[in-house]
Amino acid sequence: MSLITVGTMAFDAIETPFGKVDKITGGSALYVAYAASNFVKPVQQISIIGDDFPIEEMDELKSRGVQLDGVEIVKDKKSFFWSGRYHEDMNSRDTLITDLNVLADFKPVVPDSYQGAEFLMLGNLHPQTQLSVIKQMKERPKLIAMDTMNFWMDIAMDDLNTVLKEVDMLIINDAEARQLTGMFSLVKAAKSILAMGPKYLIIKKGEHGALLFDNDSVFFAPALPLEDVFDPTGAGDTFAGGFIGHLAKTGDISFENMKRGIIVGSAMASFCVEKFGATRLKEINNGDINNRIQVFKDLVSFEIELD
Repeated sequence: MSLITVGTMAFDAIETPFGKVDKITGGSALYVAYAASNFVKPVQQISIIGDDFPIEEMDELKSRGVQLDGVEIVKDKKSFFWSGRYHEDMNSRDTLITDLNVLADFKPVVPDSYQGAEFLMLGNLHPQTQLSVIKQMKERPKLIAMDTMNFWMDIAMDDLNTVLKEVDMLIINDAEARQLTGMFSLVKAAKSILAMGPKYLIIKKGEHGALLFDNDSVFFAPALPLEDVFDPTGAGDTFAGGFIGHLAKTGDISFENMKRGIIVGSAMASFCVEKFGATRLKEINNGDINNRIQVFKDLVSFEIELD
């Protein structure tokens, strides 16, 4: 099973209560690729970078089975750059700088070598950009998942409604679900979103876990209680990469297997927050991942006798 991931490859400058880093590689597609490549190969990347993006990072991705045929390299231009500062609670942050650079001209092209991929993960981009990738697929993937954010709800709601009708799954956080529907209850919001087109919905709640919905069922998975969250940047994309990587590995898109995928995604996200950027994701191996998944299993498993 192969997976196409579409999104940003970028530089980030991050400041948290635990420290700061002035320039580290990041971007949604980068985090998805590092997480998913633990479970499925190839991961077929579609993105855009400037000629300042490190060759070493590209080589690292290739060594993990990430194909870069769909990554456009623009000469004499800079890669997308984001700078942010997290508050003490680590749940909120201030964006200090957003330099689109090459991302302003991003028109993704699906290479012929990527055609036939069974899974497609659309990172947080303009809905028209997401839709253009779907339209380029000669054969519809087994599962199309997408991320989005409040910014697109503010400026491109009509386009967002259009692409929602074309995807199988939406992955957003609780604030975005409430904005998208105008409903405070996440259960009511989920019903409203599923009526917009997707068959499945994941609502991320940060340190409070994640909810999975379809039209008939709901599943909740907690986040791992961590003593220290060093840097939450990319945790949501890492979650998505782990989740869809598990689905692509198994080829099973049943609700029951998606429940397992939620746990896998949550485990991967719990690694991501332990160090700046994707640093921790580059260090872990299959043994580490299996041990962390076991911790999640122990966290939620219990016996109870009913009268």
